[in-house]
Amino acid sequence: MRERDFFNDRLNERELRDLLGDTPPAQAFAWRSPRAKELSLDPRDPPADADLVHLMLEVPYFIRRPIIRIGNETVFGFDKKRLEALLEAR
Repeated sequence: MRERDFFNDRLNERELRDLLGDTPPAQAFAWRSPRAKELSLDPRDPPADADLVHLMLEVPYFIRRPIIRIGNETVFGFDKKRLEALLEAR
């Protein structure tokens, strides 16, 4: 197990894209963040994927937390059912 405080040790674009894999950036974006609300960002009308990735790199608060990596799968935010399924599959 490895932990990383990506507020102090920010992810670079390659690392974030590796974590995202096939996950659309909108699913990893923290839409309920006060910062997202300040910018009037709306998940029903999201910016382009590249713009979301750029925002997440510039402002780590836009990345849903926690980020949990199990094998090759990454879960953004706490999703108990998905985490349990991934752990059972191991």
